[in-house]
Amino acid sequence: MIDEDLGRSGLGMADRSGFDQLVRAVCRGVVGAVFCLEASRLARNGRQWQGLIEFCGIMGTLIVDPEAIYDPALCDDRLLLGVKGTMAEYESNLFRQRSAAAIRQKAQRGALQFSLPVGYVWTAEDRIEKEPDQRVQQALALVFAKMAELPSARQVLLWFHREGISLPRKSQDRPDGPTVWAAPTYSALHSLLSNPIYGGAYAFGRTQTRTRVIAGRARKTVGHKKPRAEWTVLIPDHHPGYISWEQYERNQAKMAENEHMKSRAEPKAGRGGRALWSGMLRCRRCGRMRYVSYSGSKGIVLRYQCRGAHMNQGEPRCMTFSGLGMERAVASEVLRAIGGNAVEAAVAAAEKIRQQLREQRRAVELEVEQARYEAKLAGRRYDAVDPDRRLVAAELESRWNTALQKMKALEDRLREFDDAGKAPAIPDKEILVSLAQDLPAMWNAPGTDAGLKQRIVRILVEELVVDVDEEKQDIVVLIHWAGGRHSELRVSKRATGQHGQATGMEAGEVIRQMAGKFGDGEIAATLNRIKLRTGAGHSWNAERVYGVRRQQGLPGAGSNLENRTVTLQQAVERTGVNELSIRRLIEQKVLPARQVVPSAPWEISLDALNSPGVQQAIESIRKRKRPSTPQDEKSDLLFSES
Repeated sequence: MIDEDLGRSGLGMADRSGFDQLVRAVCRGVVGAVFCLEASRLARNGRQWQGLIEFCGIMGTLIVDPEAIYDPALCDDRLLLGVKGTMAEYESNLFRQRSAAAIRQKAQRGALQFSLPVGYVWTAEDRIEKEPDQRVQQALALVFAKMAELPSARQVLLWFHREGISLPRKSQDRPDGPTVWAAPTYSALHSLLSNPIYGGAYAFGRTQTRTRVIAGRARKTVGHKKPRAEWTVLIPDHHPGYISWEQYERNQAKMAENEHMKSRAEPKAGRGGRALWSGMLRCRRCGRMRYVSYSGSKGIVLRYQCRGAHMNQGEPRCMTFSGLGMERAVASEVLRAIGGNAVEAAVAAAEKIRQQLREQRRAVELEVEQARYEAKLAGRRYDAVDPDRRLVAAELESRWNTALQKMKALEDRLREFDDAGKAPAIPDKEILVSLAQDLPAMWNAPGTDAGLKQRIVRILVEELVVDVDEEKQDIVVLIHWAGGRHSELRVSKRATGQHGQATGMEAGEVIRQMAGKFGDGEIAATLNRIKLRTGAGHSWNAERVYGVRRQQGLPGAGSNLENRTVTLQQAVERTGVNELSIRRLIEQKVLPARQVVPSAPWEISLDALNSPGVQQAIESIRKRKRPSTPQDEKSDLLFSES
């Protein structure tokens, strides 16, 4: 008696240990006859059936069914057995073909029922509707809302984990059982965002079965995804969706962009790296995408390189340049493009924050309601138990206490959310205008999220085509805007030895003009008064001025013996009058003096200070007399004429 193959198909796609045992026994010659209810049931494919007949004919084994006794060694019986096997194989294929056609026709009407994802149920009229549980609906709606805000499945996952919000899922053990709430996983979240059911579309035949021959047997594997064009059925607007079909397609496109290393030479979504235009720069000379490399002690120095031909074909590198100056220039163009809509964007952002806080609070509120229901249910079960069944009552009391503790924890969480998560009011328009003017400062602030900036520029810009003008030493950038327009931008290429933290030209010129005449401390104070910074963005001090002087070979204070000028303080010491009097003489043009830049120390020539007119004015000041000025002489002349 061989019954190991019960419930297994005889079409040759499954392992049939019973049939293998039968064949081995026949080949050993220990079987006189094979009894079966139906001869064709031994095998449903021609290869195995003909092989069994061949072995039985060789070994003299009979095949017996309720209709007749067959001797495979006889030609007539062998022919009859072959015809029976062929008819059985044809019958099985015909049934399978009809069944598949019926399934396909029912699916084309959108009436074929299959296992629905969480959030949907089948009705008695073979229609798909949203699950009536509002907590499930609100949680799924929140997933798609966060996907629209953070176009990355991983970022949505991190947000849900950070906020401690659970998501519903079907039970693995009981698909028709109650909904299970747990922290989301990436695979579950990605599957949820990729399912067209949530876009209101009926989709069937999204996967296929593949068959391979392994060790002489056909092996089937299921679950292989097919391109959308090869889906068996796709019916948009079939049932109410959590998002529109257009939003579903945008989500799929964004997730496809996030899958790095899957396609070549295509712009990728912002990943939050330091390079703002990573994956968006194309070489104008060879057409390849540019690579970005980071260097420096902190990895903040970036360079864009065109080395695709060098890596693949061994050709020379095309060109390379520093990315900081180019990024700032193109970012300024982007800010100029969006600056006019900054006020409207600020209003929309404030309203969006309020909406997000409302949705987040609604999720916590529904979770509290669910916990209260579970606590009441546990209480009713405890009240309904027989008091004499102490072991059962103790267990139900423990469950009731656990449910009450969970309810209290969620109520405290909701209370903390109300205390700390007040929805912001929309600011006044004057405040928004000031924020719009400060948009470049906010953009360049160190704390601004790099990934957010990358997503913004990828909305506005499709691609940058760059080249280097070797003659003019300019980086030529052709900006392809999303609306179809193009604009060209030229950025000066840094010479060898220049870097992002080099001293600016204006500060360097001030230091050069003041070197040798003033001390390093006075030079630093002057630079700070006119709000000039070092290349690294720091304020100036004597040590930093000394470093610049030493690098440029500039003299220090007092090193120039031929210097015939004095400062304001030195002039006070020489003349014996106060500083205010000297400043008044300078303002009244009596004492010639100059400044390198406004707020810099005054330079007074010794010859001018020792001139008779200046000395007479100083003597008058000493005698507490107001010195005569060119304006006074002009006034005296007018009085004399009158």
